[in-house]
Amino acid sequence: MLDLKFIREHPELVKKAVENKNEKVDIDRILNLDQDKRKLQFDFDNLRAHQNKVSKEIPKLKKASGDTSKIIREMSEISSRIKELSAALHQTSELLESELLKIPNLPDPDVPLGNESQNRLIKTGGTKKVFDFEPVDHLALSETNKLLDFQRSAKLSGSGFFAYTGLGAMLERALINFMLDFHITKHGYQELFLPVLVNRKAMIGTGQLPKLEEDMYRIEEDDLFLIPTSEVSLTNFYAGEILNLKDLPRKLVSYSPCFRREAGSYGKETKGLQRMHQFNKVEMVRIVEPENSYRALEEMLVDAEDILEALGLHYRILTLATGDLSFASAKTYDIEVWAPGTGKYLEVSSISNFKDFQARRASLRYRDRNEKVNFVHTLNGSGLATPRTMIALLETYQNQDGSLDLLTCLKSYIQADL
Repeated sequence: MLDLKFIREHPELVKKAVENKNEKVDIDRILNLDQDKRKLQFDFDNLRAHQNKVSKEIPKLKKASGDTSKIIREMSEISSRIKELSAALHQTSELLESELLKIPNLPDPDVPLGNESQNRLIKTGGTKKVFDFEPVDHLALSETNKLLDFQRSAKLSGSGFFAYTGLGAMLERALINFMLDFHITKHGYQELFLPVLVNRKAMIGTGQLPKLEEDMYRIEEDDLFLIPTSEVSLTNFYAGEILNLKDLPRKLVSYSPCFRREAGSYGKETKGLQRMHQFNKVEMVRIVEPENSYRALEEMLVDAEDILEALGLHYRILTLATGDLSFASAKTYDIEVWAPGTGKYLEVSSISNFKDFQARRASLRYRDRNEKVNFVHTLNGSGLATPRTMIALLETYQNQDGSLDLLTCLKSYIQADL
């Protein structure tokens, strides 16, 4: 959420940012609602003050045998007016709050303008493997090695869900454990294991709602949502709190299954594991002082890269353009891994700085060196999402006969005779 004072003082800048993010929000309407609210608040406060003052004088008038009937009638009228103002103020405040939640975060000045075609390549890493045969894709490898069963998972849940079998299931578990241990032991993150069902307030806090509600799985009876990423649980873990300076930065990591209806993804690539309704992900979240958030962003990018380097995979890093940024992000790096059998780069991580956008929505603050309470900055990044990482692993470490060379770093997590 943006600071309302900032919107008042920089309306054209906010309008331009909304346009650059391809969002539709009526900023002028928000400013008018804000003006209406302030006028109602002013009238309400003045009448309430007058009511309190006169109420104290009535007993004195009665004691002096004065006639109080007129003043009591006036107080009755004022009381009715106060109730009307209170109702109007409540209604206007709710409407203003609802509209403010529709405003996206402002892109940083160094973010490229434009849509996906304007994303800026900033780095490549790892070595692109050269084959002396034509590599096949992960679906062919999965069939040869009996790693996946899409037909039976569809029988259980429909399309867009997976079932790992045998070695596939063991590899998935090994990959998750490897990434968690790597972030904990080498990068200094604290692991949390949190609920995958969260309330509406938590989803609003990190910016999934109201914009993305149609993409979320919801339990209507309880108004609970299956998380689209453990960013929601991790960031909201401290919602409504004032953290001590000594407790910052917080470096948190969590594994969770993630659930997305992908309602707006029709026509996008959905082959195999590329786009699923349920998938696994290891997520990194940082909660930091504002002046440290961009250093933290660069550190988190390296943390995600380290996983790909350890897995021996080729990848590239892009800075996302304004129109490709998420609703809540001020700046995002995407990491795309090379899948040689599929023949393209696949996104496995987005590393984002939200600045104080999520913190304002979740009321997540800290007490600074001067004992002043301020909003923290929050960041998150995939470290990594497993489906496309698995695609790249299978396709990179395949042999001509369809067998696989398991990495030592993963094999050590598999307690089975392979």
